[in-house]
Amino acid sequence: MLTITRKLEFDAGHRIPDHKSQCRNLHGHRYTLEITLVGEVIRQEGNSENGMIMDFSDVKALAKAHLVDVWDHAFIAYERDTAVLAFLNGLPGHKTVVIKSIPTVENLAQAAFDILRPVYQDRYGTGLRLHKLVLHETPNCWAEITAD
Repeated sequence: MLTITRKLEFDAGHRIPDHKSQCRNLHGHRYTLEITLVGEVIRQEGNSENGMIMDFSDVKALAKAHLVDVWDHAFIAYERDTAVLAFLNGLPGHKTVVIKSIPTVENLAQAAFDILRPVYQDRYGTGLRLHKLVLHETPNCWAEITAD
């Protein structure tokens, strides 16, 4: 199996409301996102993507449009975290992303995978698909999700 991986970074805030330690407080991270795609190599003379699974600039552009630019410099809040949502809603023009689960790195990785999976799915008729997504919350802590 041949894969390609593109890494992107973004900053976002969150909190884990019921956590036993400091993660229950408002805080942020420099997230690192790794997108791994699998598919057949394009073999078409004259095609800009000839010899590639997908052009890395296209991987980046799609990830930015559908996820990174949406989450970057946002506060990602759990839909049932009413205290934080009330506070954030009182800040004019604040960038808030509301999700259906507590914004742990595990849940954020799953949400990112669910958002990006259809974006890349068989884009060129070559079986292209999102194979794996890794989301680093810190340099030492991350979650991985695979399609299989």
